[in-house]
Amino acid sequence: MARIGNLGSLITFEVSSNKVLTFEKLSQTVSGRWATHNVIGGKPKPEYIGEGQRTINLPIFLSVNHGIRPRTTMERIEEAVEDGETFTLVIGGKKIGSRQWIISQMSESWGEVIRDGRLCSAHLTLTLQEYT
Repeated sequence: MARIGNLGSLITFEVSSNKVLTFEKLSQTVSGRWATHNVIGGKPKPEYIGEGQRTINLPIFLSVNHGIRPRTTMERIEEAVEDGETFTLVIGGKKIGSRQWIISQMSESWGEVIRDGRLCSAHLTLTLQEYT
């Protein structure tokens, strides 16, 4: 098994002969907070007032063909979102950011649904916000 990383104990990103659970294109936004002061007869002056809140978008593909139960995984994540749980995000053995993360939003797109309503694949996008 090749472990890629994890979002706390909620999700373990890994690749093995039995299971593939990875993200597709992690994107992170890092910002600063700035105030703008108007100056009579001159251009406005920006003033740095502190760090902004980091956000991450994390697209994930779930498939029974990869050894994942999409609906079960989605339900666990939905519960974490609604309960306001916090997590450490680790990729490649290194923490992403210096703080915990919350899942502020999860969007899902169902793929194949077969007999008895069994969900075979789904695309998720998790929006993580730095928890301060």
